[in-house]
Amino acid sequence: MKTFVITGASDGIGAEIARQLARAHGVQAALVLAARSRDKLELVSKDCSALGAQVLVIPTDVAQEDPCRVLIRQAMERFGRIDGLINNAGMSAQALFEDVRAEDLHWYQDLMRVNLWGSVWCTHEALPHLKASRGHIVAVSSLAGLMGVPGRTAYSATKFAMAGFFEALRAELKGAGVSVTLAFPGVVATETRRRGFNARGQAAGTSGLKEDGAMSVEECAGLIVDGMSRRKREVVMTGKGKLGRFMKLVVPGMVEDMALAALKQEVRPH
Repeated sequence: MKTFVITGASDGIGAEIARQLARAHGVQAALVLAARSRDKLELVSKDCSALGAQVLVIPTDVAQEDPCRVLIRQAMERFGRIDGLINNAGMSAQALFEDVRAEDLHWYQDLMRVNLWGSVWCTHEALPHLKASRGHIVAVSSLAGLMGVPGRTAYSATKFAMAGFFEALRAELKGAGVSVTLAFPGVVATETRRRGFNARGQAAGTSGLKEDGAMSVEECAGLIVDGMSRRKREVVMTGKGKLGRFMKLVVPGMVEDMALAALKQEVRPH
């Protein structure tokens, strides 16, 4: 049996990763689903159980250290091993830096706790068990963690930090048998951006990005699961993302223009 711990598993990419792992492994899958909403987790749990997987639901706020560590300990108590840790929990944000008031700037720290520290705490607690199983670590970053995106200074900062942390950890684990896969999705058809922070640190209620041709949740999750199973170092999604990463090295100014073009007109700087 293989045990996978998935954060941010109540909907979107995390929920679909859980379903695809349940479908792929059936009765040989043990899934530990973590997010803040128990009700939403229970719905995902039913889907996965129907596919034969054993499921443990653990409501978890990854913005706090203790719940992250408890998550891993309870996973071990129930299943006795961890073969994969998918650090997927995250929040989005869309605001021009100049529009953020000094008294609201604290939400940059809040975003960092969710997007970076949650994955650091979970990974730290799980690492001895992942080394014992020669397992997998997945970190779901973003194309905004490869290229700075205007209007997303806070979000890019957290995702760049996440990418840097897990790149360094991958080097530290070389030879330990633990794979580290960094996933860089682009625009995915989820509600994450609408729930993300605006300039005042409140739920924006709308996305600041053009979403024509957004990748489906199913395709995104499939690429992540495939990358983990193949122990790929990175999964850079979309042709534009791969091209932009290369162009950043040779024509960085053009990449900035491309990033500006991805913003909706109403949130572009004047």
